[in-house]
Amino acid sequence: MGTKRLIILTTALVVVISFLAISLAEAGWVRGHDRRDGTYVQPYYRTNPDGNPYNNYSFPGNYNPNTGKITPGNPDSYLNRNYNRSYQRSYKPYQPYSPWR
Repeated sequence: MGTKRLIILTTALVVVISFLAISLAEAGWVRGHDRRDGTYVQPYYRTNPDGNPYNNYSFPGNYNPNTGKITPGNPDSYLNRNYNRSYQRSYKPYQPYSPWR
């Protein structure tokens, strides 16, 4: 009985560590830095750039772990302001940006 329990616990631990590693790989830590205008930017986590605005912490309606809050705002305004182009409102799997689409 002890060996069977050990195998189950080991398997569960491997699964949890795998999910943790995947989730940490999706986000990146940005060190604090000074901007050109002299203001200091505090260190923070960000999502890895992938061209998909819907999975960004700052996209309205998404949870931002830096602030502990749901990001407020209008999704259309966010897309126009940050991407200078209009996206469809429904989620689509990531596709690299191509100017010929």
